[in-house]
Amino acid sequence: MKKVLIDTNVALDILLKRKDYPSAKVVYLLAEENKIIGYISASAITDIFYLAQKDLGKNPTKEALKDMFQVFKPATVTDSHIYQALDLEWSDFEDSVQFIVGEGLAVDYIVTRNTHDFSSSSIRSKLRCEIPAVTPEGFIKLITDSK
Repeated sequence: MKKVLIDTNVALDILLKRKDYPSAKVVYLLAEENKIIGYISASAITDIFYLAQKDLGKNPTKEALKDMFQVFKPATVTDSHIYQALDLEWSDFEDSVQFIVGEGLAVDYIVTRNTHDFSSSSIRSKLRCEIPAVTPEGFIKLITDSK
């Protein structure tokens, strides 16, 4: 079973039903149906809450996140993850934390709208392993093609 780390932007697509909601929802449904295992890093959850509550309100956001965590598991971020992310020296610290958390979970993919943030050659040269970053549409295609 494939394991994926869901990036902040994809979680927000789901919660806020943004224009890219349909493909993000399919990824959500795959996890809900236990066809994949999905995670969201704990460090992203605070950002997701902050941004979503601006549109939904505080209590509806809390309830929506509780529902989301029935499907996507919160992934712990430790002090070790933070130190490792700092050592990567990426321009986007949030993405480096996401990557390190995904590496610790041995995820197969990071599902994100910002694949370029995880794929530049300068980033890849500093990695111990490579986790492909794919859009929700790309991930759906990968899952569909592997059947």
